Amino acid sequence: MFDKKFVIDPKLRFSSRVEKYIKYRPGYPQEIIEFLKKKGILNSNCVIADIGSGTGILSELFLKEGNKVYAVEPNADMRKAGENLNHKYSEFISIDGSAEDTKLNNYSIDIITAGQAFHWFNLEKAREEFLRILKTGGWVILIWNRRKMLTNEFLKEYEKFLLRYGTDYKAIEKSKLDFNKFFMGDKVENIYNKITFENHQIFDYEGLEGRLLSTSYIPLSDSPKYNEMLLELKKLFKKFQRNDLIRFEYETEVIYGQLLR
Repeated sequence: MFDKKFVIDPKLRFSSRVEKYIKYRPGYPQEIIEFLKKKGILNSNCVIADIGSGTGILSELFLKEGNKVYAVEPNADMRKAGENLNHKYSEFISIDGSAEDTKLNNYSIDIITAGQAFHWFNLEKAREEFLRILKTGGWVILIWNRRKMLTNEFLKEYEKFLLRYGTDYKAIEKSKLDFNKFFMGDKVENIYNKITFENHQIFDYEGLEGRLLSTSYIPLSDSPKYNEMLLELKKLFKKFQRNDLIRFEYETEVIYGQLLR
């Protein structure tokens, strides 16, 4: 059966999926870097804290620009994967920490990033910690690859599939993130901004299955629903494949702003 501790504790729930996460999760568009440079937010001297850095996908985007990146990740298996990916960069520093306790010094960080991770944080405690480590005038940048469920017929059906088989998918999707409160504290003004970029992956069936099993709320092979689920996935692939491939389309959402102290 699905281990309930992985549902309860977000710091544990990806441990059994690291290999597939590395292989099948999407990266982030280079356009994000160019946009941040044009906005005057990012330059090569900026010190980055990538919180919930996981397997290091987002960290690498900034390491390639020459930035020093503190990759803060509480899950040992994910953290090790990030170290394996980014050890070649001299400015990469891996830290056993969390959004609520980063282990970083006061006022030491120019930019805090979180890729596919912010919704797992305790937002009140994370806000306090971010204010502690950010330099005056520092930025917070939150990034998600969101599936294009409204315009892509395959992804509409895939969403129904996830709702049918996901262990706690409904609860995760219904959780609302109050960005106004996070950026402004008790103020009511809107201080954060949002921009989106196009992104996609191309999968054969093996890739689609790997992408599915990289997801934290999907049953693994010890679940009684596992075989039934994969049969349904094969039907879905067969229905929408073109030349034995599926295009998995995303809208990469970037929310950026400065925390009001």
